[in-house]
Order: sequence, then C-alpha cells, then structure tokens
Amino acid sequence: MTATVTLAAFAADFPAQAIPEPVTERALALMVDLIGSGIRAAHAAESTPAVLAMIARLGLAGGAECTVFGLNRRYGAGAAALLNGMFGHSLDFDDTHADSSLHPSAPVVPAALAAAELTGASGAELLAAIVVGFETCCRLGMALDPTAHYARGFHPTATAGTFGAAAAAGRLFGLDAARMADAFGVAASQASGSLQFLVNGAWNKRYQVGEAAMKGLMAASLAAEGFIGAADALEGIHGFLKGYSDSADPARATAELGRRWETLRIGVKPYPACRYTHAAVDGILALRARNGWQAADIARITVGLHRNGITLVGAPLAAKRRARSIVEGQFSMPFAAAVALLRGGFGWDDYDLLGAPAAEALAERVEVVRDESLEGLRHPFGATLEIRACGETHRLRIPDPSGEPETFPDAAAAGAKFAALAGPVLNRGAEDVLRRLRGLASAPDIRVALQELAP
Repeated sequence: MTATVTLAAFAADFPAQAIPEPVTERALALMVDLIGSGIRAAHAAESTPAVLAMIARLGLAGGAECTVFGLNRRYGAGAAALLNGMFGHSLDFDDTHADSSLHPSAPVVPAALAAAELTGASGAELLAAIVVGFETCCRLGMALDPTAHYARGFHPTATAGTFGAAAAAGRLFGLDAARMADAFGVAASQASGSLQFLVNGAWNKRYQVGEAAMKGLMAASLAAEGFIGAADALEGIHGFLKGYSDSADPARATAELGRRWETLRIGVKPYPACRYTHAAVDGILALRARNGWQAADIARITVGLHRNGITLVGAPLAAKRRARSIVEGQFSMPFAAAVALLRGGFGWDDYDLLGAPAAEALAERVEVVRDESLEGLRHPFGATLEIRACGETHRLRIPDPSGEPETFPDAAAAGAKFAALAGPVLNRGAEDVLRRLRGLASAPDIRVALQELAP
C-alpha cells in the first residue's frame, strides 16, 4: 500500500485500546504543556491583538462551540483551532520531535480539541485522536528529511502539521480510511509555511502553525461531507513529499507504524526559544554554575551546531547578535547565550533583555559555527561549546538538550512550568486548572469538562 493509504487507514482505524497506556499518558502531558503556553500567549504575545481583530473584522468568530484557552469567551471551531494553535506556538515554548524537527502539539492538539467539542467526544477518544495526529505529522516530517525541507525554505510544523491536524480531527469525525485519505488530499493543497519570517522576526511563524490546525480541521470537515480530495496526496508525482523536499523517503512515514510510537519521542522545552539553542544553553548554564562566572569573565563563546541550527539561529551572525524583536530573540543563539550568562536561566520574562547593552555586549562575543561532528546523528539538536573565560578555555559537548524523552520532566516539573506560564493570567488558581486538565482523560464528554474550566 502507498504511504497515503497506510497512514490514512492507521489514523482512521487503529484501535484506541491498542495504543499503549504510556503513549496516551504522554499525549495528555504534552497537551497540558501546550495549553500552559497558550494561556500566557493569549495575553502576552504581541501578535495576539492583531489576529483577534482580524477574526472580528472578517466575522470568523462563528458560534460559541469551542474553547480558546486564556480568553474569556468561546469561538467557532475554525477560529478556536487557529487561535489555540497560534497561541500555543507563540512563545516558542511548545514541544519538539527531534527526528522530524517539528512541534507536534501546536497544530494537532487545537484541531483535536475543536473536533472533540463539536462531536462531544470523550477524553479517551480525544487522546487517541491526538496520538494518531502526532504519529502522522512526526512521521511525515521524518519522511520529508528535515534538512532538505529546511533547505527548500519550509517550516515543517506548519506543513506536516496540517496533515497531523487533519488526522486528529478526522478521527474524531469518524472518517473511514477512504475519507481520511480524502482529508489528506485536501491537506496537501493547504500545507504551507515559509521560513521567510526569519528575515525580520515576523509573526508569520506563529500564525502559520495556528493556520495548520485550522486547515487540518477544515480538510477533515470537507472529507466528512463527502468532498473528494486528491489521491496519492503524499507520494504522488505532485504530492506533498515530492513537492516539499528534494530527498523525501515515503517509507519513513510508515515504518513500524503502530509498533514504534513517535509520541514517546517528543520532548518538551525548558526555554522559550528555538530548540536548536537549547543544548548550548544547557551547557552554558552548567559551566556558569560550576565556575561562578560573571558576564565580565567571558572573553569568547564558540557554539557548534548542526547545519539546521545554523540556518535557524546562527546566520546571518551579525543580525543574530542584534536581536530586537521577540521572534528575532527566539531565533538567536547569541541572544540565548547572553541571557543564560546574565540570568542563570532562560524564561519568558527574560525577553526584557532584548536590546539591553549588557546582553548585546555578550552577544558580540558569541560565534556560531557549523560542527560537522553533529551531522548524521539521530538527533540534530546537540551542540558543542568552547568558552574562553578568566584566561582558561573550557570545552563541552552536549549531545541532546534537556527535556528530551530520556530527561522528560516529571509531574512536579511540568506543573511548575504550567504555573509559571499560566498562573499570572488565570482568574482561578493554576493548580486547580492543572488538576482539571490532567483529569480530562477520564472525561465522558469533553464539552462539559472544558466548560467547567471556564472562569
């Protein structure tokens, strides 16, 4: 069978009871992590007012069927998926799947939540849909070959994420395998997302991920109404994989499908910035703590990254050293290094250092180079460090950043992240909201459960 047919059949028909419990538990933890980021971004992201005004101007709010986390009103399903996806991704604090180099939850979870509220799905059904959405977009991201996909100028969270959103929503709409393939056929025409936002720190990155959630929901809705989508949407001569990559491998999309769970390979972020900065930040923080460094002690920092990391956070280096907007800071290795050295950590509120003389002085001392020893490894997110401080040179290799599956945060650490993000803007205690979100797995009707979460 083709990749399209195989993935569609999996998304539609794989029995929920056959999904291992640790996989659904991980899906719940990732959903809660995304919601925490979304709640804060609804209030703190500078792009939020514009998108809310656009929805109002164009009359896209629709009915009041669906929850948007962080806002005191409900929206129609399409707008809710767009907003929850955009908010969840706006802080760049959402989860990452290393092998596909994409953020699975931001497109998948909002589409699944909207579809679950439309259909009155149970919590168990919601989580099964999220899992098949994760598996779909992560596997497609791997099949694209992230390096080749980036080289073509595409943002995989937005492109492959559209298919994950369609799979999750289609599952909840009850699509059979043929109709799921139609949903993929529609998604292939909608998948989009450009890396051009890197040039000026534009807000496109946030919007195109929210749009992926909405467009996946739309694709599944069209298929549910009998709309005929393009056949062979993934591997066809003009299909997604050939159109978006020069070295795609469709076999990677279906290898060990239903036996090897990519959901368990999704990591969460300890810092609100591009994942390619995280290993270096981990190393800088460790060396800073070990040596008691102050900013004045640092003569030079050389960060070695995978070439994907250079594309996103290291070049052009002169511009990366002068990050001014939050998006520019989120994609600047020099800024992230400066924050880590100045603050001994890196949280959302540390973006107050943008443009600060002390941060820019440190950023000027940061070199970012391609380290070929990080190429060809299973994960592309490692880093090497060489720091000249107090007359001595310190070297460190960090194979993987913290928060990967091997160091996935426990419930207490995840709760602390949720409270730090959502607590300042919630009208009710963050601890109570967190408890209710973690209880969604047993909810008989997601609509009722989410309405009870309203302020």
